[in-house]
Amino acid sequence: MKRIFSCLTIIMMLTSVAPMAFAEESKSVELADKAKSAVLIERDTGTILYDKNSDEKLPPASMTKIMTMLLIMEAIENNQITWTEKVRTSEYAASMGGSQIFLEPGEEMTVEEMLKGIAIGSGNDASVAMAEKIAGSAEEFVNMMNKKVDELGLKNTHFKNPTGLPEPDHYSSAHDMAVMAKELLKFEKITNFTGKYEDYLREGTDKKFWLVNTNRLVKFYEGVDGVKTGFTNEAKYCLTATAKIDNMRVIAVVFGAETPKDRNLQVTKMLDYAFSQYQTHPLFEKDHVLSKVKVSKGSEKEVNLMTSEPISILTKKGEKTDDVTQEIVMKKDVQAPVKKGDELGSLQLMKDEKVIAESKLVAEQNVEEASWWQLFKRVMGNFTKSS
Repeated sequence: MKRIFSCLTIIMMLTSVAPMAFAEESKSVELADKAKSAVLIERDTGTILYDKNSDEKLPPASMTKIMTMLLIMEAIENNQITWTEKVRTSEYAASMGGSQIFLEPGEEMTVEEMLKGIAIGSGNDASVAMAEKIAGSAEEFVNMMNKKVDELGLKNTHFKNPTGLPEPDHYSSAHDMAVMAKELLKFEKITNFTGKYEDYLREGTDKKFWLVNTNRLVKFYEGVDGVKTGFTNEAKYCLTATAKIDNMRVIAVVFGAETPKDRNLQVTKMLDYAFSQYQTHPLFEKDHVLSKVKVSKGSEKEVNLMTSEPISILTKKGEKTDDVTQEIVMKKDVQAPVKKGDELGSLQLMKDEKVIAESKLVAEQNVEEASWWQLFKRVMGNFTKSS
């Protein structure tokens, strides 16, 4: 059977309720009365299940490290750095105050160990050491952070450092933190770090260092495996948490709780609400190949299109099913070179002729420009076929 790649539509017997319907309902429940702002979203669809002042600009404290970890994971995926690569600690990185893993100037740890120190121990020193490793300086890394903010379309975030230490004009919002966490969680390996309650650094030495996760819900709430806490006198107690039960993963964000107990209670209430009221219907995992697109003047004539994130449909529990259609929309006139991860199309989920969710589709691999000899052979091959 001939495959058609320009547009693929599949009827799925699944229910979907538009995000706005969920948002309207969430206004009738109070889940974060002891927080300045909060938001609850379902990870795959990004649907907002609860909202309280989620666009308010507030100091994020160490939740800033969600963006720091995101850029680290991207650097690993892009082969800029490797898990086992050594990272040297500068004088500046070692001088960071606040939460730290007590790196000494000149001390080396692997990327994996540094990430462990950031995700579990909230190490400011490890965050700056990794920033310098990836960008050459902490200042340039901050530029990368704010560039990523723009790429994600975040309107209420601006970073001045990779740690979250207090600084003027360093702010974010509950909504923006949820989006950053959603992006970070595309890297499934990250929860091996953020979801670990305790671990050690410098094992086998007389300076063995015990790490205990600042996110206590990792131990005390089923399914919680991230993401990051935060506290400063200005920010109060903050937390961006994620939990997965069965097929559904949700993200809950709290800013400005007065005590750690209040912070954890607000997040627990949001998680309880999500898992008791909603369910997801998974469609595709991340990196699932859905189609192909032609590449003009490429070393390969076409490239696979794959999902850039898990794709699901969200419903209220027990709700009956209706038709949902999927439509693949591909970029026209794709020219070589193509890099792995380049956005070349999108998957649209539609109900009643309205787009209810959209996710980008990306190139599965690199496609270099074809050599003149490859192009010549193609022209001659086409000439032979036509004659």
